[in-house]
Amino acid sequence: MSKQKQKFYVVWNGAEDGVYTSWEACQQSVTGFSGAKYQAFKTEAEAEEAFEIGYEAYKKKEAEAQKAKEESLENKATSSLSPSVLPPPKPLPPAAINESIAVDAACSGNPGKMEYRGVYLRTSKEIFHYGPVWGTNNIGEFLAIVHGLALLKQKGLTTMPIYSDSVNAQLWVRKKKCKTTLERNEKTEGLYQLIERAETWLRNNTYANPIIKWPTDEWGEIPADFGRKK
Repeated sequence: MSKQKQKFYVVWNGAEDGVYTSWEACQQSVTGFSGAKYQAFKTEAEAEEAFEIGYEAYKKKEAEAQKAKEESLENKATSSLSPSVLPPPKPLPPAAINESIAVDAACSGNPGKMEYRGVYLRTSKEIFHYGPVWGTNNIGEFLAIVHGLALLKQKGLTTMPIYSDSVNAQLWVRKKKCKTTLERNEKTEGLYQLIERAETWLRNNTYANPIIKWPTDEWGEIPADFGRKK
């Protein structure tokens, strides 16, 4: 069994303010204290710095860091994509959440050559793309959601929503299992290994990002659509 990593706890407003090395000690200082302000940190240096600058200054710094992460997501999309890859952005429906990503998959035949991607809604820029590989559309939709979840968690965007137009893929993600009937053989072995990694990620990680059904009938095709429908 792996040893749990040491955490450090800052109490800015409690019975006794300071940096604590255990949750039990921190809890004693804040439990029952009206307006208690406290937070856990991974390292002692981070905790000491946060305590030193004070609660308000730390929260401001944290908000600025979150904004920088969101901007880096946009910058990555802009720098990694030539203008010809995606069609000109269409105005988003008024009810759509701009600060979100949309994912979709396309498949030439089913099974056939499959690919998927994610798009940052506010700029309509592609932020990730995988394929083509031999697979099915449902697998692509499932992998696209998991890819989006993993990317957002890596960047600290833990509340940014993900839009998907696939009810089936969303169900598979909730069940943490890709329920495909695609034959596993030499041609699909690489894809199956990717599926297994995605399932493992879902089992080993938690996430708070809402996964929202894109209402195609009401809003039109999802912005991550590959534009191949006739």
